[in-house]
Amino acid sequence: MFKNALRKYLSNFKGFSREIWILTLVTFINRAGTMVVPFLSKYLKEDLHFSYSQVGWIMVCFGSGSMIGSWLGGKLSDKIGFYRIMIFSLLTTGLALFVMQYITTFTGLCLYLFLLMVIADMFRPAMFVSLSVYAKPENRTRALTLVRLAINLGFSAGPALGGLIIMTIGYKGLFWIDGATCILAILIFWMLVKERKTNLISKEEKQSLEADRASVFKDKPFWIFLISCVISGVLFFQLFTTIPLYHKEQFNLTEFQTGLLLTMNGLMIFFLEMPIVGYVERNKIDKVKMVTIGCMMMAVSLFLLLVNTWVGILVVMMVFMTFAEMFVFPFSNSFAMSRAPKGHEGRYMAIFTMSYSMAHILSAKVGMGIIDHWGYQANWFFMGTLGVIAFLLGIWTIKLVRKENSEKKQEARQ
Repeated sequence: MFKNALRKYLSNFKGFSREIWILTLVTFINRAGTMVVPFLSKYLKEDLHFSYSQVGWIMVCFGSGSMIGSWLGGKLSDKIGFYRIMIFSLLTTGLALFVMQYITTFTGLCLYLFLLMVIADMFRPAMFVSLSVYAKPENRTRALTLVRLAINLGFSAGPALGGLIIMTIGYKGLFWIDGATCILAILIFWMLVKERKTNLISKEEKQSLEADRASVFKDKPFWIFLISCVISGVLFFQLFTTIPLYHKEQFNLTEFQTGLLLTMNGLMIFFLEMPIVGYVERNKIDKVKMVTIGCMMMAVSLFLLLVNTWVGILVVMMVFMTFAEMFVFPFSNSFAMSRAPKGHEGRYMAIFTMSYSMAHILSAKVGMGIIDHWGYQANWFFMGTLGVIAFLLGIWTIKLVRKENSEKKQEARQ
């Protein structure tokens, strides 16, 4: 029985190209060293002694830079190629992280984090385009999930190790390790993966694509879906903004214990996400439906934090948030990519990744603002209610897509 289960699990990892596996390795190395982001709000609050409002504004600059970087990365990926953008982004980010530890003023950190994230998040849309180039069409959702597994496996090790580093040598060590792993990861990518051009298109196709690009802004289901993506991002990013502070202030958890909760999240995703994605793809379950269920689970996870007298609720909350993450992120990426017209994948995925950058801005500023004025309980209630709204938007998107598909079938019959 165990052998059959193992065989089924491993079958989900078959059929990927060599480049996808190398990209997965590179992502794992990079994410295992990503220790600054999970502890950034704690670093700003506890080490540099900024107020909640100042932390919120710094995270707004973080998110604003991420938003511009996502747009720029997508645009440049279509113009000069995803390969060069990926190398430039990670190499420069690694060097910039070495310098960041020496910037400790409020204004300096606002400006530096903004510029750092412009460069760092040029990588994300470029990576999505690389997946569309190096993966077979039938493998793209699984390839994306494989890379997400690498992210989460790396992330499961990173925060726990990061917590230990903070407790032994302090926050400075995080910047050196994070920067070094960025540089190591992209050097491996550059040495082992050769640049592959995206498919060339004719003049007639280009003219058709210009019309397609304009139609993106009239794509009602996609934009409603994007709003639910922004909300899901706002809820999820609470894990890295308000929740680590809540762990300390409400339950007196150490950085290592917070890291262990994030490690549990990463390990659950490593063992469960690929089988879930494989099951959904084999049974052709509606991807937007999966995202919609995930949004409701996120709402439940944040409502659970209203129970503030039992420390075990943090584990239960993390379980709900982890399943929500497995339902929302791989399928939202896949749905967004499926709507992208040929030749404009970079720009299209830039719009999608910008929605999560917007979530970064809102997550920190809104969350910190509510906590500052009304306390943690008000924040959890507000965020849970937002999750219910995202759930309703998901239902609306499902209805619009079904209507769109039925109209296309009727046109095809005629």
